[in-house]
Amino acid sequence: MIEAKMSVSKKAVTLPLMPKKESYLKINRISLVAIILVFFVVGLGAYTRLSHSGLGCPDWPGCYGFLTSPDSNVDLAVANARFPDQAVESQKGWIEMVHRYVAGIAMLLTLVLFVSALLRRIRTGESKYFKHISIILCVIVLQAAFGMWTVTLKLWPQVVTAHLLGGFTTFSLYYLLWLRSKPSSTRQYFVSFKARFFASLVFILTIFQVFLGGWMASNYAAFACPDLPLCQGVVWPNADYVQGFNLFQHIGPTYLGGLLEGEARVAIHLAHRIGAVILALAVLAIGFYMFNKNKKLACRLVFVLILQISLGLANVWFHIPIQVAVLHNLVAALLLVHMLEVLYVLIQAKEEVDEYANKCSN
Repeated sequence: MIEAKMSVSKKAVTLPLMPKKESYLKINRISLVAIILVFFVVGLGAYTRLSHSGLGCPDWPGCYGFLTSPDSNVDLAVANARFPDQAVESQKGWIEMVHRYVAGIAMLLTLVLFVSALLRRIRTGESKYFKHISIILCVIVLQAAFGMWTVTLKLWPQVVTAHLLGGFTTFSLYYLLWLRSKPSSTRQYFVSFKARFFASLVFILTIFQVFLGGWMASNYAAFACPDLPLCQGVVWPNADYVQGFNLFQHIGPTYLGGLLEGEARVAIHLAHRIGAVILALAVLAIGFYMFNKNKKLACRLVFVLILQISLGLANVWFHIPIQVAVLHNLVAALLLVHMLEVLYVLIQAKEEVDEYANKCSN
């Protein structure tokens, strides 16, 4: 009997160590830094796209074969010799290279976080966030590939839109890591399956709206409807939805300025407007539901929604000023992660028991 007890105690010692609170806090702080950094990268990406600097460097990862955009007369002569078919625009080259280098810093931070999580898993057996961090690293490496293809495929809309979605995905994954590593709240919420299901649908709808915004930007369709609430002076203008949402456009020679006809661009712009109205109503419903569950989160969600609607209207009224357009892009990212937070809170909450089921059990 004594030997049996000793063997049991020895087995107990070999179990993985419980993760320390300090490690959670460390991951939480690093993820917060990464959120800010990736948010900055998303803004730089929007500014690069909207300032038509996406092809400011015709090669990748360098710029005309240099580590930075060529400025001196000697470097400009070399750059013109290397790429005689493209005029050197040094300012646009700098915008593109700053975006690349900041994105590179975000990748290095993710790599450091991944190595740290891997070593922790090897030493202590703790692996709570290892898969999550691994997914972030895979997404951000794929983002680098999309950045390269954006240049080599000359702003092909499919790749540009995927690159934008990848940036939003990276931002959302880091935000989710930050939520997961926060100290758990003592307050419990009781929600129904229907509430979770509806929040999931609204979250998917938010992702689709982000896609529509990216598709509109990559096809240069923002100016297709220059007025509000009408479009080109009419309620429902001629629109070619088949060509507007043709995801199998041929590649090249370059998509700078867009290649779609006017009616195809109108179709994309109208789809983005209609999606915005539907999403606004859905998010307001979610905000109303969450008000009795988590007032702070509900107020933040509704505030971000109102800000995003205002920026969208300002984009049309003031004819797409670049500052407003960049903010519209950034607030879209904030709206996405706030919907993600709502969904996370509802999933973590206790499921509400049906009153009828309670009566039956009694």
